[in-house]
Amino acid sequence: MSPGDAVGNDALWVLAVLVLLTLLAALGATLWMLRRRRQRNVERRLHDASCAILKNALIPDGTGGNIHLQYALLTRRGIVVLDIKDVDGHVFGSEGMQDWTVLANDHRFTFANPQAGLWDRLAAVKRLAPGIPVTGYVAFGPKARFPKGQPRSVVMLEALLQDLELESQSDQAELTEGFEAHWQQLCTATVSVHATESRVRA
Repeated sequence: MSPGDAVGNDALWVLAVLVLLTLLAALGATLWMLRRRRQRNVERRLHDASCAILKNALIPDGTGGNIHLQYALLTRRGIVVLDIKDVDGHVFGSEGMQDWTVLANDHRFTFANPQAGLWDRLAAVKRLAPGIPVTGYVAFGPKARFPKGQPRSVVMLEALLQDLELESQSDQAELTEGFEAHWQQLCTATVSVHATESRVRA
């Protein structure tokens, strides 16, 4: 092989690598945009199905510290505390397990049992907003599967969204008197400058 051929082959390899990197970057950007679009769609539906929504808030935990709320929703049923998990694969977990396992194709990973954190958030919200029903869920996206059943307070996000949407559209759906005052107590207690709250709608 002549030096010119070697240089030409090196240039082709560099070009091929650059093309591959460009394609991978484009694929990554596309996946990121799709994920963001799906997230915005979920947030839009949460707003539409709720009377008000508190997102990404820190509230006092009652023991001198703070605890993070991913979402708190004011609904016709009261306050709904919501943790959303984006997991792809078969999820194996129970209330008594410290870690839950996800099996997906050729990989396996674990994450901390999300129920304990949910119970702590529920307790904090109930303390700040007494007199209003407070429920909570860990909601998993459409790619999660629970072959051995869903543990307590674990729901599929789409099913929960549909339930909240039907509830908000019911002819009999009216915000119970006094709910707004308790909701404002919760919002007033937030200590995070990043917390965002939507306005209460009738």
